[in-house]
Amino acid sequence: MRLMLVPSAVLALVTYTIEARAEVPNVVADIAPVHALVSKVMEGVGVPELLLPATVSPHDYALRPSDARSLQGADVVFWVGAALTPWLGETLVSLAPGARRMSMLEVEGTFLLEFREDSVFQTDSVADLHANGHDHSHDEDHDHSGTDPHAWLDPQNAGQWLEAIAQELSVIDPQNASKYQANAMAAASEIKDLAASIYTGLAPVREMQFVVLHDGYHYFENRFDLFALGAISESDAAAPSAARVSEIRTALEASQVGCVFLEAQISSPLLSAIAEEFEIPVRVLDPIGVGLSPGPELYSELLSGMLASFKSCL
Repeated sequence: MRLMLVPSAVLALVTYTIEARAEVPNVVADIAPVHALVSKVMEGVGVPELLLPATVSPHDYALRPSDARSLQGADVVFWVGAALTPWLGETLVSLAPGARRMSMLEVEGTFLLEFREDSVFQTDSVADLHANGHDHSHDEDHDHSGTDPHAWLDPQNAGQWLEAIAQELSVIDPQNASKYQANAMAAASEIKDLAASIYTGLAPVREMQFVVLHDGYHYFENRFDLFALGAISESDAAAPSAARVSEIRTALEASQVGCVFLEAQISSPLLSAIAEEFEIPVRVLDPIGVGLSPGPELYSELLSGMLASFKSCL
C-alpha cells in the first residue's frame, strides 16, 4: 500500500507545480529599459516578454505576427506611453482588449520634462548655470503634448516605476505579491546606490558642454547636473534643418565643447563631419540598450554605460 502512495504523491506534486506556474501572469513590456525593471520585479516568479527590440525605433515599429500573439495573450502590458509609441495605444485596444495596461509616464510621482524646442539649449556658461542652481522642480501644470518620453533615464523615475509595477502585478497575482514587493524594494535600493555612484563618477565632466544628436537625454542631464549645449536634430526620426545646423555651428564657434554624442542605433554623417571640422571628439550614447542583453540587469548596465560614455570624453 505504501509503495502505491509514492507515485500518487509525486503526481500530485507535479500537478500542483504545473498549476502554480500557470497562474503566473503573461506580462509584456514595450522597450528594453522598462522590460528590465519589470524583469527585476518578477525575478524568481516569471519572465516578461519584450515587445520592441532595442535595435529598432519605437516611434514607428511594425509589429511581427509573434508580437501580435504576445499582446493577444497578455494579462498586463507595461509601456512608456503614447508620447514614445503613439501607434501602440490603438494596437493594445485592438489586440489586447482584456489586458491591463500601465503607461509609465502616467505613474503617480513620475518626474516629467518638456522637450526643448530650440537647437541650442542654453547660452549661459556652465559655471553660471551651476552658480544659479540646476532646476529639479516639476511644474504640475505642464502641457503633456510636449512631454519628453525618455523618462527612464532619470533613475528616480525608475524607483517610482518599480513600486507601481509591483503593485500592478500584485493585483493580478496576489499569490506572489510579497515576492514582487520585496524584489521592487531591493531593485529600487540598488538603483538609488548606483545613481549616487554615477553622480560622483560624473564629477570630472560636470563642467563639460556637449552636443547630442537629438534631445533625448534631458532627464539624465537634469538628474546628474550635466548641461548639453544643444541638439542638431529635433528628434531621432527627423533630419536636421539648415537653420538648426547653422545655429549649432554658431554655438560651437562660441563655446568650448568636450564631446559630440551620436547614438548606438542612429548614424549621422553630418554631425560627425561637423565634429571633425571643429576637432571635437565623437562618442556614442546608448539610451535604450542597443548593445545590451535584455533582462533584469539591463537598466543598471544602461546607466553605467552612459557614465562610461561621458568619462570617455576626458
